[in-house]
Amino acid sequence: MDGSREATWRPPRDCDQYLREFKHCKSWSNSFHHYYTYGTSPSCKQWKEDYYYCREWENRKDVGAKEALQKSERNRVAEQRNFIPVWELRKNPPRDWHMPLNQEKPQNS
Repeated sequence: MDGSREATWRPPRDCDQYLREFKHCKSWSNSFHHYYTYGTSPSCKQWKEDYYYCREWENRKDVGAKEALQKSERNRVAEQRNFIPVWELRKNPPRDWHMPLNQEKPQNS
């Protein structure tokens, strides 16, 4: 039963998507943007490794490749959770949402 579950497991992304992410990471525009924003070149190593592990899983059903790919995706999701939203989400609309906007008078006067 365990072997059949492993055989039907699919990577969370298509293998070609890992390759596209790697190519995007290596692109001139992304490198320029990353260097301008962070002052360093982007590290694209993980995308390349994920593509390799995905292909290993699809071609050979290598359990080590599957575990490495799962760990990488878990790390990626955990990293995304570290960022807090910029805006506070409203629970209710403002009380006067239905009123027309006062466009003649500036707000901060």
